Amino acid sequence: MTREPRSLLFPNARGIVWRLPVPVPPTTHGFKYRLVDVVDGARVVGFDNERGKGDHCHLDGKEFPYRFATIDQLIEDFIKEVDKRRTR
Repeated sequence: MTREPRSLLFPNARGIVWRLPVPVPPTTHGFKYRLVDVVDGARVVGFDNERGKGDHCHLDGKEFPYRFATIDQLIEDFIKEVDKRRTR
């Protein structure tokens, strides 16, 4: 059984992950990422690790720290948060 690409699950959701030779401070892992779900021009869910801020997420207009574990877990957490808001 093949799995559909994640981007097909939520048409407004987009993301990109880069593998870097060195971590983006203050993170300790070697990834740079940005995952975002936009509805009517507004970010509803976002996960990223901006330089200087580290791993964090944006949920309903508020910013929270995010504990990065793996890329797979990051994607699952993102999909879970998008799904929660799509099924309200």
